[in-house]
Amino acid sequence: MDGEMNAVRLFLLGRTLMKIGEEALPAPEDTGDGAAAQGGARAVLIALSDIAAHPGSAVGEIARRTGLPQSQVSTAVARLKRAGSVTTSPDPADGRRLLVRPAEGVSERVARVRETRIESALAAALGTDDPAPLDEVTRALEVLARHLPPETVAGPHP
Repeated sequence: MDGEMNAVRLFLLGRTLMKIGEEALPAPEDTGDGAAAQGGARAVLIALSDIAAHPGSAVGEIARRTGLPQSQVSTAVARLKRAGSVTTSPDPADGRRLLVRPAEGVSERVARVRETRIESALAAALGTDDPAPLDEVTRALEVLARHLPPETVAGPHP
């Protein structure tokens, strides 16, 4: 699949980057509910990003915006609440719904995740510890992150 970038290559690159990111994340704590599987990190991070952008949202609203199933959002919110990353409160308009907001402070888990470096996961994906390609790829990722922040997927920039 050499050649210029196209939709398929971009999509596959995105999947590869997600897998490397998941490998780089510190292992989740065992919550006793079987939710400590690394694969749940994707839904938790997507939900948390949406909650930060739209504080005071109900689980159904988060599910609609993210495209995640409501059950995954509910599980992610429960995990985030246990970790101290979000708070919930009853919806004054509908007492059956909970509104989700980011917690006031940064939880220990969020601080640890934010501090996690990517070098070892990137080296494993590239199959080398040679600093030249690692530095080149890291710089390219920093450029992409600067130009394509998470809110990019929510809609085009003005």
